[in-house]
Amino acid sequence: MTIPVDLVIAGSTVRVLVDPYRNTAPEVPTLGPSAGEYPCYDAAAYAEMTDDEERNRRFRVALARLVAGRTVLDIGTGADLLWARESVRYGARQVFAMEAMQESFRRAGRWLAEPDAAERISLLRGVSTELDISPRAQVCVAEIIGSLAGAEGAAAVLTDARRRHLTADAVVVPHRCVTLAAPVAFRRLFADAPAAFAADSLGYLKTIFEWHGAPFDVRLRISHPARAALLGAGQVVEVLDLNGHLPLEQRRSVRLVIDRPGLVDGVLTWLRLWCLPDGEPLDALATTCNWASVYFPLFDTEQPVEAGDLLDLTVTSTLGEDGIHPDYHLDAVLHTANAGARSASHSSPYRGGGFRQHSVHRHLFP
Repeated sequence: MTIPVDLVIAGSTVRVLVDPYRNTAPEVPTLGPSAGEYPCYDAAAYAEMTDDEERNRRFRVALARLVAGRTVLDIGTGADLLWARESVRYGARQVFAMEAMQESFRRAGRWLAEPDAAERISLLRGVSTELDISPRAQVCVAEIIGSLAGAEGAAAVLTDARRRHLTADAVVVPHRCVTLAAPVAFRRLFADAPAAFAADSLGYLKTIFEWHGAPFDVRLRISHPARAALLGAGQVVEVLDLNGHLPLEQRRSVRLVIDRPGLVDGVLTWLRLWCLPDGEPLDALATTCNWASVYFPLFDTEQPVEAGDLLDLTVTSTLGEDGIHPDYHLDAVLHTANAGARSASHSSPYRGGGFRQHSVHRHLFP
């Protein structure tokens, strides 16, 4: 069951298609906006991260190996001051913890009452690209990784950190992140449920639209997508080597092979992350964690495909208007035995762009 709900944004009404019961059932495909790249973290979002043991276990293993006796920089420490506190627990000599959002900064300050915290943690308000620290840090923990690996601006932020905040031999956690993509049809990602936003995503939609000043076609974040909707194996379309070459802009082309009959109108993307070079990777599609998948539309209608058909996909990321967060652009050519070749493209800027430009967004915002 779905219902239309009206949001008032800057004096205008935006109608949103909502499934009022979707957020009550665990492990069910759930739709919301991709929110991590925007300043809209609330208590629920922080709790999801702080309670995410799949993520936290990997970060803790890395910190336990790296931080003892060293100076640590925690970029985007959040309301729970989590990795700054964990660094102290694992023996860090000094920690600089940076947080840009006022309310998160205020709440983080409460944790300084813990033993050893105030003596070893310096909590700084602002974005890392505008702050200074001394001495330079030997370890940087930067949980500024999105459901799309680069969406939260990790490449630009860490390039600046390498130049101004870190020693020449500093180590960054996580070590490596990639974004994968596979061919799908949007409606099939929800199995037998309707394609509509979860009720508890409305607050994030409203915050993102108000931050922007108007509605736009948000990136579509899907938790627990139906795996049967994927019609081929995932291929890597974005790479962040956080301890190696880290380009600010990327362009990667892959060939996605359809492995069974079905329908395709876009691609599903998801994160794979390593906290250490030899560590166990986290795959956000295979593991329940705070990261989810992001769907990108390509074709206005579902395209029938057969096993052996091909989707040639190019994903380009360029720096957005703020010089930090990337804009994404997808170009695709679907090669089918029955209908020949058909091209499609989709642009997803960090800020701006059109509203209701694609049939999927027109469905969700009727």
